[in-house]
Amino acid sequence: MTVGDLLLAATLDVALGDPRWFPHPVRGMGRLISWCDERVRPICRSTGSLRIAGACLATGFPVLVYALGAIAIDRAGAVSTVLGNVVSVGLAYTTLAGRDLFDHVSAVSCKLTDGNLVGARHAVSLIVGRDTATLSEPEVVRATIESIAESTADGVVAPLIYLAIGGAPLALAYKAINTLDSMIGHRDTRYIDFGWASARLDDLANWIPARLSAGLIVVAAGLATGQWSRTKMSWQILRRDGRKHSSPNSGRSEAAMAGALGIQLGGVNFYDGLPHEGAKIGDGTTSLTPDDIDRAIRITVITCGLGLLLVVVSSWVA
Repeated sequence: MTVGDLLLAATLDVALGDPRWFPHPVRGMGRLISWCDERVRPICRSTGSLRIAGACLATGFPVLVYALGAIAIDRAGAVSTVLGNVVSVGLAYTTLAGRDLFDHVSAVSCKLTDGNLVGARHAVSLIVGRDTATLSEPEVVRATIESIAESTADGVVAPLIYLAIGGAPLALAYKAINTLDSMIGHRDTRYIDFGWASARLDDLANWIPARLSAGLIVVAAGLATGQWSRTKMSWQILRRDGRKHSSPNSGRSEAAMAGALGIQLGGVNFYDGLPHEGAKIGDGTTSLTPDDIDRAIRITVITCGLGLLLVVVSSWVA
């Protein structure tokens, strides 16, 4: 993928986001994963068979998505070079989720600013997996900022990296891995065996993007505030708390964001009514407010811009 194509795909994401009427590939991936999940259950009932089936899905599904993307671009290119480029850029655009992240997070902020806590709970439920029906305002803010930090890595920076390395097919394969993890890569009774391979593959695919994203957040902290002490604090919290999270990747960007904002993330979350104690990340001592979401958005926008700049410059040098 050329630098021009990459920039055009990023521009389309900023301009269009993820309109619900558009047949987005990730939604198609989700439906296919659900179909596989339903078909596997009657056949694979033991731990061993579920783990084998899960490993086959984790490896075979991204390969299938890669192949379909490559074939679509190749067939379009056989008709005309222009059509091939259009399909390539169009598919690349669907792998980026910067505008969609911004829209969802801004919706939470607007609801809180209007004093509509019930609406804010619903808005945040669209971007997190935890229970949200009884969250207090600070808990809604925390959930939103944690989602911002994680999604900056797997929704923007990671796809940019894979687009630069292998074009739209490789970025689509990454989205397949990411979608598998979000749907079945859980440690609950239903997915502990079937989803184990998907979760491990997602950890591997996000290892470098997560750490690069955290580093970019550190830099963005100073640029967003004009206070380079924020960059220093972000770096210190990243180094100290980045490994505390149960995920080998999510904690990096969350720690960098917590340090950048001077807040504390992590703690107790509820899933299906059951409490899960997470490590506390950061040194904040005051209650979180909607202003913290707005500050996180500014840092995220700059982080995404830095990620795009880094990928473009690297592609030019290469």
